[in-house]
Amino acid sequence: MITRSRIIGCGACLPDRIVTNAELAARIDTTHEWIVERTGIFERHVAAEGECTSDLATRAAERALASAGIGASALDLIILATATPDHTFPATAVRVQGRLGMNRGAAFDIQAVCSGFIYALTVADQFLRTGQAQTALVIGAETFSRLLNWEDRNTCVLFGDGAGAVVLHAEPGEGNARDRGILSSHIHADGRYYDLLKTDGGPSSSRSIGLLRMVGREVFRHAVIHLADVVGEALAVHHMTLADIDWLVPHQANRRILDGTVRKLGFAPEKVVVTVDRHANTSAASVPLALAEAVADGRICPGHLVLLEAMGGGFTWGASLIRM
Repeated sequence: MITRSRIIGCGACLPDRIVTNAELAARIDTTHEWIVERTGIFERHVAAEGECTSDLATRAAERALASAGIGASALDLIILATATPDHTFPATAVRVQGRLGMNRGAAFDIQAVCSGFIYALTVADQFLRTGQAQTALVIGAETFSRLLNWEDRNTCVLFGDGAGAVVLHAEPGEGNARDRGILSSHIHADGRYYDLLKTDGGPSSSRSIGLLRMVGREVFRHAVIHLADVVGEALAVHHMTLADIDWLVPHQANRRILDGTVRKLGFAPEKVVVTVDRHANTSAASVPLALAEAVADGRICPGHLVLLEAMGGGFTWGASLIRM
């Protein structure tokens, strides 16, 4: 017998404000058609003035706990993946912990940009597998709109705000692919590409927060390669093929990257969860948002084999194979 980290609840939160392509086209040199053709995005949610990452994260966490049927007092651990914390310190996870009324265990942030949720899930899984925690809350939350240059049509159209969360609980497993829970996670980074996707400021390098800068063509090329490779890596560990996967839940970067990865893999498009058209790229929140939506609408059911994957700045990338 081994310990598995099983997902027992999912939750999501999107800001109320929706920004359409038409609204952006009235402000910058672009059109609805240009945005859709290049990204597949029709609209995105944007946080209101004064609405913080912790606000979205807390609401997603509360919904995940309600889905799991437990209270915050049952939690041993909170890990929050974000590149847009409320403050440089303390960790935004601690603010969420306080709002939930959890006064024990540990809470901390992880920063791996768009791969952040996969990284956080991997770390939480290790805590549960080794017995250091029994129940964990893993959140991906971002207010990425605060990092955007709203005059740069190549980047500002791509991103949105939101939060998604899952509750993990340690349960016994047989040690095979029929177990429910996280079967394995695979994370990577390559700092040689640090400058291809980054912000141009930060606490130790300048007095400004910094705005997003991206070499889009290179990011696209590396994303398709790395995402396809890490999917193959996860399958190979368990001697599986793509035919064994019920659902692929990818990072919602843009539709061209999703389509390019699916083509490279030879995977069935109808088994891919896609939310980028309505959410845009919500960075660390995109995978848990898409997962929560597919669970809520009944596409992803208990027993389904689900593969999560993401790539972000750094470059970082990773995948998690999960039996729901």
